[in-house]
Amino acid sequence: MNILDINYEKYRLENGLEVILHQNNIHPLVSVNIWYKAGSSNEKRGKTGIAHLFEHMMFQGSENVPKEMHFRYIQEAGGSLNGSTSFDRTNYYEKVPSNFLELILWLESDRMSQLLPSLTQEKLNNQIDVVRNERLERYDNQPYGLAWEILIKNLYPDGHPYSWPTIGYLEDMNSYTLEDVTQFFKNYYSPSNACITIAGNFDKGNAKELVEKYFSDIKSQDKAISLITPSFKLERDKIIKRNENVQLERIYMVWPTEKAFEPFDSSLDIVGDILSGSKNSRLYKTLVYDKEIAQDISAYQYSGKYAGHFMIIATAKPKVELSLLREEIFRELDNISQKGVTQKEITRSKNGIKSSFIYSMQNIESLADQLNFYNFYLGEPNSFNYDLLRYEKATEDTIKDCLNKYFKNSHIELHISPLNGETEK
Repeated sequence: MNILDINYEKYRLENGLEVILHQNNIHPLVSVNIWYKAGSSNEKRGKTGIAHLFEHMMFQGSENVPKEMHFRYIQEAGGSLNGSTSFDRTNYYEKVPSNFLELILWLESDRMSQLLPSLTQEKLNNQIDVVRNERLERYDNQPYGLAWEILIKNLYPDGHPYSWPTIGYLEDMNSYTLEDVTQFFKNYYSPSNACITIAGNFDKGNAKELVEKYFSDIKSQDKAISLITPSFKLERDKIIKRNENVQLERIYMVWPTEKAFEPFDSSLDIVGDILSGSKNSRLYKTLVYDKEIAQDISAYQYSGKYAGHFMIIATAKPKVELSLLREEIFRELDNISQKGVTQKEITRSKNGIKSSFIYSMQNIESLADQLNFYNFYLGEPNSFNYDLLRYEKATEDTIKDCLNKYFKNSHIELHISPLNGETEK
């Protein structure tokens, strides 16, 4: 038996809603996970942050569920719930004892079909304030909090759907109208633009009846807008220097790379792990442990539906110049591109990735979300083996090739230093 081979059933209602059912009777729990194909990439300039705002609005009550009662119903049933927004999608998820499956499906169907009748200016204003405060707390008033926003703005071409942050801009938040939010819901919160996954301990026949009962009569809007995003290449290196209210200097380096599941996507993940994934990784060992010039360092590949990038972040030790960190990082990248990595490093990374796969599948919420993830990007929920095989196929040559393909190209750097001079924009 292959533990990465997941049994499931996938079907579609007449209104276009995709349904994925996976039975797992180990624990008396069930997880409901719904993905809407609506993220910040579906926004437009001047109205950024609406997808994230809507994640909040979906918990503000619908026609038959008063404000805050969505949380209360689930928590009183002994369950948990939340939601999240990314560039590509917004998801909502709940986990409850199995006998409360019908409650969850009713709650999700009510806000999918009956949110707009209960949407008021008061609710909108309330959540705009919540999101505005979240932005101030996590971004504007957080040390290094604007780094991500600055990097993607400079990395991606103007107008690219990844060129603004998911949280949105403050000035845009102040411009949201009831009409803006209503139209976003009509465009994207439709059965034909969603997939609901039910995973855990449940009766499949009963689950199908409940899905039919609560979702089949919801009409699809069919207004979702498809995005066309041509590939791009940076024309030159760009270094951005800023002085902020921070204690230590930090350097960010980012290169355009590949979309999710493109040929070198998995090799870039392995590169990130070899560079900073453990105390024995290349950059961590050199900069943090041996030379003691960095407080911390991380390297990772981000892969989305419309683009991808590789990022390295290093915080300097007190009195250490960023130029020294930069020099050491490039020395190691050049070393790998010329000499490659060892089989031992690749094997260690592959083992860690496989272990993470198996561990994540023990959590029914993570498993339900991963089924939706694969369905969204690949159209096949049971892609665990396919995904892992991409990493197994990585070799010393593919690692070296991806370094030479991407890290010889132009990149963006952001240098953040303590407030001891003027900020350069």
